[in-house]
Amino acid sequence: MASAGRPYPGPVTLLPVDPASPEPASEQLRRQVADRAATGDLPVGTRLPPVRTAAEQLGLAANTVAKAYRALEAGGVVVAEGRRGTFVAEQRDDDLLRARAEALAAAAAGRGLSLAEAQRLLERVWPR
Repeated sequence: MASAGRPYPGPVTLLPVDPASPEPASEQLRRQVADRAATGDLPVGTRLPPVRTAAEQLGLAANTVAKAYRALEAGGVVVAEGRRGTFVAEQRDDDLLRARAEALAAAAAGRGLSLAEAQRLLERVWPR
């Protein structure tokens, strides 16, 4: 279990989603948590707020938050431990790279870039 032996660091504040964004709120929330877990802003073992609490905090429907949490669990970013809660999982290097690649893909698509345009951006910054 991701949380075993790790203290819960206290209440987690989720950042607001942008209602004007063309990106769905569930994807904005998924990306936010994945990015924060990848950077260590949400350390391994951090307990996320329960779905209803997060929904109230963000002004979203509970189903929207639940969809984001399910996607995070499917991506290995978090682990759900039933009634104990949902915790940030330990990230393997390939998990971190995948989360960052997903964040890049979502940001590029959200700005209307094609896959080819996003690849050209990546090629420009790729170490030689």
